Amino acid sequence: MSDMIDLTAVNQNVPSGALVFDGVGKIFPDGTEALQDISFTVEPGEFVTVVGPSGCGKSTLLRLASGLDHATSGTLSVDRSNIGYVFQDATLLPWRTVQDNVELIAELHNVPKGERAERAGRAIEKVGLAGFEKHHPRQLSGGMRMRVSLARSLVMSPPIFLFDEPFGALDEITREVMNEEALRLFASEKFAGLFITHSISEAVFMSTKVHVMSARPGRITTTYDIPFDYPRVPELRFDPEFARISGELSQALRGAHA
Repeated sequence: MSDMIDLTAVNQNVPSGALVFDGVGKIFPDGTEALQDISFTVEPGEFVTVVGPSGCGKSTLLRLASGLDHATSGTLSVDRSNIGYVFQDATLLPWRTVQDNVELIAELHNVPKGERAERAGRAIEKVGLAGFEKHHPRQLSGGMRMRVSLARSLVMSPPIFLFDEPFGALDEITREVMNEEALRLFASEKFAGLFITHSISEAVFMSTKVHVMSARPGRITTTYDIPFDYPRVPELRFDPEFARISGELSQALRGAHA
């Protein structure tokens, strides 16, 4: 069932999109204003990234989108019946095998055992972990654990994916490989992606669009449309245009800290 959250009134003129923030604000019970007048749309087939200073409310955007928290002003339109959410930590259950961890979301959706095993098997294959189904998280590297987290979110084929700095704890090479894997899944699954990161190069490499947020209270200060076509090859990171856009984003982010 669609979960359409409108904190002002039902608005038939809200722009279409998989995920729509329209003037969204968030004030916590202690009076801290985390977000102010956030407006942007993530369309199906878009990969939108948000960068900004620590504490500016980036992760709060995802919590609002997922329903883990609620806005205090504005309108947020999203169908929450089937959302993929990849956290900063892989958040795997240590007593479950890879297969059982990947099946978890389908299990919570009451998918029959045989079907969820098939769905999990396909997802595990998509993230390159075929053969590791019986392993436990402690037997996997950090990158492999994040692949399991991706597979678990893929099981229900969600039209919306939320990524909360999922590769931030990985070493640089593993992080780049995971960027490429995530984009491969984006190309095959055609979901609407909202990605949070502190890394400018990651934002440029992954995205169709990048929003820069100010220091708290978080506001969108600058938006960049990223011109590169998909699929994106690793060598793109050495392209002069990639460097130019990254430099502009870096300057905008420095200004956002002010």
